Formats: sequence, C-alpha cells, structure tokens
Amino acid sequence: MNTYNWNAKDYEKNSQAQQKWARELIANLKLTGSENILDLGCGDGKVTAELARLVADGSVVGADNSRQMIELAKEKYSPNQYSNLSFQVMDASALSFESCFDVVFSNAALHWVKNHQPVIAGLYKSLRGGGKILLRMGGKGDATDIISTMNDVKASAKWAQYFTEFEFPFTFLGVDDYQVLLQEAGFSIHRVELISKDMMHDGKSGLAGWIRTTWLPYTERIPTENREMFIEEVSANYLAKVPLDAAGKAHVAMVMIEVEAEKIT
Repeated sequence: MNTYNWNAKDYEKNSQAQQKWARELIANLKLTGSENILDLGCGDGKVTAELARLVADGSVVGADNSRQMIELAKEKYSPNQYSNLSFQVMDASALSFESCFDVVFSNAALHWVKNHQPVIAGLYKSLRGGGKILLRMGGKGDATDIISTMNDVKASAKWAQYFTEFEFPFTFLGVDDYQVLLQEAGFSIHRVELISKDMMHDGKSGLAGWIRTTWLPYTERIPTENREMFIEEVSANYLAKVPLDAAGKAHVAMVMIEVEAEKIT
C-alpha cells in the first residue's frame, strides 16, 4: 500500500461524505457493546472514535499506514477520553494481529491497496472464530466521471510532463473477484455486492477540497506552487460535464463494493 503525504487536518475537514457513509455501515454491524473491533484504514480516527463509543465494554484499534493520520487521531482521541481506543501505524497488507478481534470494519480505504490477497489473509488471521468482516471500498466502475476528467486534464500539454510512467493507483474490484479472495482465505461469505452511491459536496470549493485531500496520487505529482491550479482545472472541467444542482451541490457518482463474511472455525 503506497504512502502519500496526507494532510490529516485538511482531510478531516473535507471528508464528511466518508463519515456519513461510515455511519450507515456501522448500523449494519448490530453491535452489542462488548466487541473487540479493528478499524482498518481508520484515517483521522473520527469514525473509530464513534465505534469506541458504541462498545463501552469492548475495545477498538484504529490502524492506518499514514503516520500523519495516526498522529492526528492520537492527538484528538486521547486515552483519557477513550480508555477503550488505541491507534497504530500498520499497513493493511502486513497485519500482525492474531485471533484478537470479533469484528473488522473498513470504510473507504482498501481500494488504495493493489493486491488484496494478503489483506484478506491477514484479516482472517486477525479474527477470532465466529468473527466478522464488514468492508466497504471503491468497487468496479467507481468514480468514472471524475477519473475521466482527471485523465483528460493530466494528458493536456500543460500537465502531461508530470505524469510520465503514471500508474493508476486504485484497485476497484468486482463481486466475483472478491468472492474468490474470500473463499481462498477460508471465509464464509454472507454478502458481496456493488452499490451505487451519490457523493455530494458543497459547491465547487467542496469538490476541490475533496480532490485536494484524497486524490494525492495525482496532485502530489504537480509542483506545490501549481497544485491549486491543477485542482481548479479538474474541478471546473468536471462541473462543466456534471453541473452543480439547484442547491449549489456538486455530485459525484460512485460505486462501492460491500463485503460481509465470517470466520467459521
């Protein structure tokens, strides 16, 4: 899993859509309050802290490969406030846990990982018998319009020089792909499905904030002094194709894959 220079505080301000979707997902966990949970790809920790509040008699570990994100999470959600919550820097492809969680939760993170096989194997190892995973990430067909806009802009004469040998950074898998991975790891599959979602941002500035804070594989290639210009061009070109609605909101069509499975031993 690549590491990028995340601006954790900026991300925190521009990730309301991710938080809203995470809350929908948490409701599906049907927690009893005593579970031990791993939040994989926990980012700035705000969702992890929500989980910790729901399991007063359990515990939550937030893991992310971004040191900047983990530092912010530790700063904001201290052990004094949350005695059942801890954070650690860890790569999703190299989990070192063994039989210690009842639930692994992951929202909007694992599409950053190239090869999902070691992730799924690590999750299986991390769970106790009867433990469950609930994962949501970008799936097959995700963010098509924003990606095609990004591709057009980066291919233009002004920006092409910064994208030599660029590799697409995300892995958007389909249902069949994920079912095979789960079966090979030994999981009993409950549900794997692709779900269309509408991501909404507050106008052009909200869209630009999301691009700036989450599309780092593209923006980090641009020299710092020109980065805002690149983001402005992507935002303007996207909104020319998919205009703001009557209320001034920007909409991005997303496709998420949701995965529910259980370790039966």
